[in-house]
Amino acid sequence: MTSLFKKFAMATALVAAPLMTATTASAEGERYVLVSHAPDSDSWWNTVKNGIALAGEQMNVEVEYRNPTSGDLADMARIIEQAAASGPDGIITTLADFDVLSGPIRAAVDQGINVIIMNSGTPEQTREVGALMFVGQPEYDAGYAAGLRAKGDGVGSFVCVNHVISNTVVAERCRGFADGLGIDLGSSMIDAGQDPSEIKNRVKAYLTANPETEAVLTLGPVSADPTIIALEEMGLAGDIYFGTFDLGDEIVKAIKGDIIQWGIDQQPFLQAYLPVVILANYDRYGVLPGNNINSGPGFVTKDALTLVEKYAGEYR
Repeated sequence: MTSLFKKFAMATALVAAPLMTATTASAEGERYVLVSHAPDSDSWWNTVKNGIALAGEQMNVEVEYRNPTSGDLADMARIIEQAAASGPDGIITTLADFDVLSGPIRAAVDQGINVIIMNSGTPEQTREVGALMFVGQPEYDAGYAAGLRAKGDGVGSFVCVNHVISNTVVAERCRGFADGLGIDLGSSMIDAGQDPSEIKNRVKAYLTANPETEAVLTLGPVSADPTIIALEEMGLAGDIYFGTFDLGDEIVKAIKGDIIQWGIDQQPFLQAYLPVVILANYDRYGVLPGNNINSGPGFVTKDALTLVEKYAGEYR
């Protein structure tokens, strides 16, 4: 086992982090808080928790993960305010809805707290709220690249299963995909909600009403996992073109089983790990990367599953 993988294993024990409690990597040094928009039910964010845990251990800093239990963005805004009031050395946060979250983020910056935007948001929005930088995947560009890939595979129509309709930046994945195909998005994006049964039923209803649909695009495990079941129940698994954003255990199995053609890895581990390292070095030495960091997109296909499968849902 390599040294890095040993550290990965050691960090795993630090993953669990309930709402408003700390995942502590060190009792000394700087303290950073990561605030996400994810509900407790979204297991994709376990990889993010692993990222801050390992970075905290390596940099000898304290790290905390906070999130709204149900994914409510108004709750998230309050959590950012509470995090800022606790006086951390830095805040790492998603910017899932600019209108709801930009005020609390700007207030934290005005308070003198260094902020890095990760995962959700844009470099332009990052500058507007006064944050240091953005670490994440340019969502429109990722969607566009996926659309071009699908177009090259002969796809001409699709449905985008959006389980985070309130996150306007994530919806750019759907718009980019449509532009990559060279078609209008129109009514091809459905609000799937986050209940697995409801997602499955809405996918089945859409495909029943629109049998000419040539492809399905999901935006993460929350929507991908129930969609896999929907396609299996309809007898379409493996027959309809299926691409997804993000990775997870069921997605990896579906890629391996020729149900999903590809998954787009935005590398959430890096989205959490890098900001902690960057903030610690900025606090200590005043050094800061000159540009935003694109953590994705990267296409994961059946041919590239060996290492991904081993760490999917944990570090990938």
